[in-house]
Formats: sequence, C-alpha cells, structure tokens
Amino acid sequence: MASTSTALPTAVWNYSAGPGVLPRKVLERAQADMLNFAGLQHSIMEMSHRSKEFEAVLAKAEADFRALLAIPSTYKVLFMQGGATSQFSAVVYNLIGGDLSKPVDYVVTGVWSQKAAEEAKAMGANVHRVVDTKPTNHDGSLPPVDQWKFHADAQYAYFCDNETVHGVEFNPFPFDAVPAGVPLVCDMSSSILSRPVDVSRTWAPPEVTVVITRPRRNPSLRCPLMLDYKIFADNNSMYNTPPTWAIYVAGLVFDWLRNDVGGLEAMAAINAQKSKLVYDAIDGSNGFYRGPVKPALRSRMNVPFRIYKDGVASKELEVVFAKEAEARGLVQLAGHRSVGGMRASLYNSLPLEGAQVLVRFMGEFAKAHA
Repeated sequence: MASTSTALPTAVWNYSAGPGVLPRKVLERAQADMLNFAGLQHSIMEMSHRSKEFEAVLAKAEADFRALLAIPSTYKVLFMQGGATSQFSAVVYNLIGGDLSKPVDYVVTGVWSQKAAEEAKAMGANVHRVVDTKPTNHDGSLPPVDQWKFHADAQYAYFCDNETVHGVEFNPFPFDAVPAGVPLVCDMSSSILSRPVDVSRTWAPPEVTVVITRPRRNPSLRCPLMLDYKIFADNNSMYNTPPTWAIYVAGLVFDWLRNDVGGLEAMAAINAQKSKLVYDAIDGSNGFYRGPVKPALRSRMNVPFRIYKDGVASKELEVVFAKEAEARGLVQLAGHRSVGGMRASLYNSLPLEGAQVLVRFMGEFAKAHA
C-alpha cells in the first residue's frame, strides 16, 4: 500500500491531458532564459515582437516545425491563439465558399469533433455528419468505411485525429474515403508531432495554435480579423502582438524533437511503446481495469480506463487510486469531468519510464484491491 502522506515526492510523473508535461530539458532552458534571454539581460516575455531577436525565434520555430512534418512550401504555417476551439469557427469563416447551402462534412468521434460540428451549424453551415459515434458514447464503434457518405461537392470535410476526452484516435484516418478535391480539415491539437503525417492529405491541422493551410478560397462570411488565415499569412503571424513566450517554448520543443529525440519516426516508436505498456496492463488485469474504447481506435496519447469491483465500475476505488497514485508522485490521473474514471495522458514529453512507473503502480494497486 502507498504512503498516506499528503506531501508530494520531490519529483512527479505528470499525466495531465492539458496543459500537459513538457520535456525537462525545455523547462530548464526556458528557466535559464526567463531573466536573461540571449545575453540581453531581459526576458523574451518583455521583448518586442518586432525585434530581430524575436523574429529569429519565430523563424527558427517555423523552420523546425516545417522540417519535422516535411511541410511543402505551398503551405503556410500560422501561429495563432485561442486553441482548437477558436478554430471551430475559423475553419467555417475561412473555408466556406459562396454558397452556404452546400454541405460541410464532419466525422464525429468524440466531444471535440462534436463541438466543432455544433459550432459550424450554429454559424449557418449546412453540416452533414458522415459518422457520429455519440449513440455509443464515442467508444470507437465506427461503421465500415464503405458506408461513410461524403459529399463530392462538400466545401470541406473535418475530423479530429485524437479525441482527448474519450481516448479515440485514428490510426490512420481513411483518407481515400474523402472525394478528390474536397479540402480535408484535421484537428491534431493533441497528437501533432507524435508521429509522421502526410500534410498534403489535409488542409489545416488547427496554445500557440499552429495552423497549416493552403491559400484560402474567397469566403462568403466576413471573417473576424483574429481568425483570418490570410491576414495571419500576409503578416507572418504578427498582425498584432503574438504569444511570444508560447512561440518561444514551442520552438524549444520542436528543436528537442529534431535534435534530442531524432525526429517523428523515433517519437512515434517511443509513443507506441508507452501506450502498449499501459493497454497491456489494462487488458491483462482480468477485468479490474477496463478501457471503454474499441481496440482499433484506442488513443496513443490519452488512455481512459475505469476500475471495476465485482463487475461494477467503482468510483470509490477510483478515488483511492488517484489518492495513492499522487502519494507516489503520479499526478493528474483523473478522467475528464464529463466522463469520470481515470485517464493517463502519454504525450511526447512523457518519457518511457513514466509509462513503466504507472504500469508498476497499476499492478500493485490491482493486487491490493482486486
């Protein structure tokens, strides 16, 4: 049994779904630069975004991001604000053409794609749900792809690559099901840079929010300035003061991925190892732990699970699990408030050891409480 002390260990393993864990090396570099960036004796947070020093930070961040994803020069990379939720509106503003009656197709597999579809509908778009797994509580139950009915004249098609709340991830999305010529919008807020992606298959993977987009068509809706892709593209993401600190830290993460991890192929292999360890622990627990998502669509990034006692999900045991885990330095394991249970987020920056430590604790907890 774990200690009941209320004091946390000096080092913790952070499984938060967001904001999530950052690489230790990045945090230490940011800490060192906080008061004295590049020998200038002041912080990058205090620096003009028009200065040559920040312009160099922005240029390197974009260059590293492009290199990691092999982004063609025909695409713009925009550093925006507001998270993916703002992009639910921005996509409609920027991609709807001259006829609001023409459909926009949404693949709904979790709460975020559901919210995106609802926002588009509220803005007057003719939303068609190609797939909607809400009736099965977004458990990854999808009809065969040949039953997905996209519109050949859709103004765009949308999907969320990884649903953080329900733990559903495409691996991979059936790109060939989308009719040729239909722009494909992919929300990769929680899975971007976790594996290689063919950017040419998608239009705009929407804290900084990084948007990858081609030059847009003429919209029929007047777009608010701070959601307008063209304005951001024409002004190098600096129409107004950008989130300089967030861009700087993002750039450090991009550099870490390239030069410490070794690129996205290497990152994908590590992420596969981490998620396999945790899912094997769940599946090998004789029903003590149970995952709600069909195996084919289980997320590598966010692993939700419930704890069962006598065949029934036990909220009481889940409270004990979270408390004992925290005493051991395993923090932020509670599931999303809308679904409950537990959730382990295994983002890029969580080392393999973080998954191993969690699995050991899960085994000990199951042995003590099953």
